[in-house]
Amino acid sequence: MILCEASRLGLDSEREAFPISEEPPMPVRPALPEDRPVVERLWPLFQHDLSEWRGLLPGPGGEFRSERLHAAFDEPGWIPYLVVSGALPAGFALVRGVGERARVLSAFFVVRGARRSGLGLGSAREVISRHPGPWQIPFQDDNLPAARFWPRVATALVGDRWTSAHRRQSDLPPDTWISFDTASK
Repeated sequence: MILCEASRLGLDSEREAFPISEEPPMPVRPALPEDRPVVERLWPLFQHDLSEWRGLLPGPGGEFRSERLHAAFDEPGWIPYLVVSGALPAGFALVRGVGERARVLSAFFVVRGARRSGLGLGSAREVISRHPGPWQIPFQDDNLPAARFWPRVATALVGDRWTSAHRRQSDLPPDTWISFDTASK
């Protein structure tokens, strides 16, 4: 539904046409093959958000790199999740290292219209709780919303039993990596 359709229905905005669901029961589910196009359409929004902190630009064709996205759907040891608000897509999570010693939350995204609603925290907790054991979550220090969010998630899951460290990968600035073990509650 687009804004003019919302007007036709007597709604003042798209927000009223597609409100964030008040139902918190299952904000995230494994992404099925038929969800792949939805996650692929959300991916550029995620990459655009990250470009603010990484200074990355799209390639010559206007597309951001998407190797992690494709790996999540195609490679063993990865699981993609779709974050939903009611029946509407609201983000995604990409987990790698499933079946290995530690899982890594390789990507996590909630659309701006659903942020600060509790959907992100609930979705992160749900994804992590589906895979008990050691976890690592990287984020950029300059990404202040992430720097506030991920310690809250870790604390909600394991109290003060988490650590953080800086790690450099490739030629990018170092990320902060939060580590914890949900099996050691």
